[in-house]
Amino acid sequence: MDFAFDARTEELRERLLAFMADHVHPAEPIAEEQRAALASPWLTPPVVAELKAEARRQGLWNLFLPDGESGARLGAGLTNLQYAPLAEITGRSPDLAPTALNCAAPDTGNMEVLAQFGDPAQREQWLKPLLAGEIRSAFAMTEPEVASSDATNVRTRIERAGDEYVINGRKWYISGAMNPNCKVFVVMGKTDPDAADVRRQQSMVLVPRDTPGVHVVRAMRVYGYEDHAHGGHAEVVFDDVRVPVANLIGEEGGGFAIAQARLGPGRIHHCMRLIGMAERAIELMCRRASSRTAFGQSIAAQGVVQEWIADARVTVEQLRLLVLKTAWLMDTVGNRGAHTEIQAIKIATPRAVVDVLDRAVQIHGAGGVSQDFPLAELWAAARTLRLADGPDEVHQRSLARRELRRYA
Repeated sequence: MDFAFDARTEELRERLLAFMADHVHPAEPIAEEQRAALASPWLTPPVVAELKAEARRQGLWNLFLPDGESGARLGAGLTNLQYAPLAEITGRSPDLAPTALNCAAPDTGNMEVLAQFGDPAQREQWLKPLLAGEIRSAFAMTEPEVASSDATNVRTRIERAGDEYVINGRKWYISGAMNPNCKVFVVMGKTDPDAADVRRQQSMVLVPRDTPGVHVVRAMRVYGYEDHAHGGHAEVVFDDVRVPVANLIGEEGGGFAIAQARLGPGRIHHCMRLIGMAERAIELMCRRASSRTAFGQSIAAQGVVQEWIADARVTVEQLRLLVLKTAWLMDTVGNRGAHTEIQAIKIATPRAVVDVLDRAVQIHGAGGVSQDFPLAELWAAARTLRLADGPDEVHQRSLARRELRRYA
């Protein structure tokens, strides 16, 4: 396994680092000021449109999406291994950078679903404007009434009625739904709740936001924060929502398999960005420790602080190697062949990055939990990723079963 950056990756890294330094980081306080002045917290600050235009001009656009199976150029055509260090860089400013590059969830996963499973009409209507950054989207799977860590528990019904599907159900923490520019939901529900194979009961359909019966009930906060980067999280009710049968993605009963295909790349993208978040935390930790004095000496001279910084560096280097290995395996043997490693990084990365961020908060004292530094919000985002795309315990259970099968 050779993880050295190839020429194209190195060239994109240099351009992206310059873009972050020249445009993204200076825009962070501007975005906060503009957001505070907007009539709604879900409106996009004008500076984001400026960042997107500049990213497109520089060719830093849709970096997450590889070529289609037919060879059609949908995104930048990068492999997972090439994209990994770029996603890490965007993780240093998770509120702005992924959106600026059109590489923000949940749109990335939805674009991958449409590219892989959508028919030509669906790709024309929805994938094309998503690739252009003209609209946003949402992914509706999690439900408040059931343990959604087991996707077979989903209760939302998708029932055939002539040439239409009728959808009824309640979803929550639906990422992207609060953004006024969210134009379509990818909805997972049960088309055949009596199917013998519980993994063939679910299907996915495309539901335009303006369809009668779609009710965005309220915004859901995450540790008290409103997630602007992903277009917020919402509770959404589908009340006798009718869409054409042509809005089915793939085939009836294929929803569970599509969800697994969608979540594989999503999990590794989150982990890539988490490493960037940890790198920013280490930088802030070192700057703060070097600039403050307590009990007659620099905080950086305190043994416990040096231990935290050293442990953080070791942790990040270990995580990066595991993520790069996983990306390499996804490129060489496919997502199924990288299943163990995908689960391993999903378990290890959020947990470890939360700890790094926690130490950085501690070094900053009261400032660490304030709005004057990004650490508290980064901590909330990292902690949430121990639940998103499957909680730690689900991945541990699956990973342990794979290990135990070798000795059965």
